[in-house]
Amino acid sequence: MTEYQTLTFEQSGPVTRIVLNRPDAANGMNATMTAELADAARRCDNAATKVVVLTGAGRFFSAGGDLKDFADAADRSRHIKGVADDLHRAVSTFARMNAVVITAVNGTAAGAGFSLAVTGDLVLAAESASFTMAYTRVGLSPDGAASYYLPRLIGITKTKELMLTNRTLSAQEAATWGLVTEVVADDQLAARADQLAEQLAQTAGGSNGGVKNLLLSTFANGLEEQMEAEGRLIARLADSADGREGVDAFLAKRRPAFG
Repeated sequence: MTEYQTLTFEQSGPVTRIVLNRPDAANGMNATMTAELADAARRCDNAATKVVVLTGAGRFFSAGGDLKDFADAADRSRHIKGVADDLHRAVSTFARMNAVVITAVNGTAAGAGFSLAVTGDLVLAAESASFTMAYTRVGLSPDGAASYYLPRLIGITKTKELMLTNRTLSAQEAATWGLVTEVVADDQLAARADQLAEQLAQTAGGSNGGVKNLLLSTFANGLEEQMEAEGRLIARLADSADGREGVDAFLAKRRPAFG
């Protein structure tokens, strides 16, 4: 266990668990939390970590930016830019690491909390969870990669609806829209996240990272460019230790033992 002021960070073999831990402030993101989240993400970006589970303490996943923290800043603009920069560094690292990121949304995800929740490679949501952008309600604009992920997940029209009307989605509505992988009973969320993490901990980290990288590039590339990326990656993975083990295990009809 590593001590942070606003997070708990626990490594257990190939699985790392990060908990947003400001329950008395609805897990609001202040300068300390986003700096610590960026550092925690950096520490997960290694060959030994195959799964990251990210969740919140208490009733909220995160209510988004801590507006009191913003209002108290001497230079509000510079302060908020710094908070956003640290959050974005965390999101970028989570997106580009080989580890599969599971976000376990235990309650309300608002503003940057919503943005962070849907950056998970797999998104689990408790039945009581809810999702709302809420930025324009306080005269602000989206951050946390919301303007990148939401159009890709649900299209421009629905993204505009969420961002401009601040509509609140239930967990089941979010799943129907394609924002959530699976909805779980509240009292089963942690167990389901652990079960999924243990399952993914047995898989090949390089292969999972390859999937993530290919999907990050798919909307920027043309057909031939994307196929070339696929061809180069599968060839490289085929010659890796995990690739050789996976093929050998399949041919021998046994379970692979990935590194």
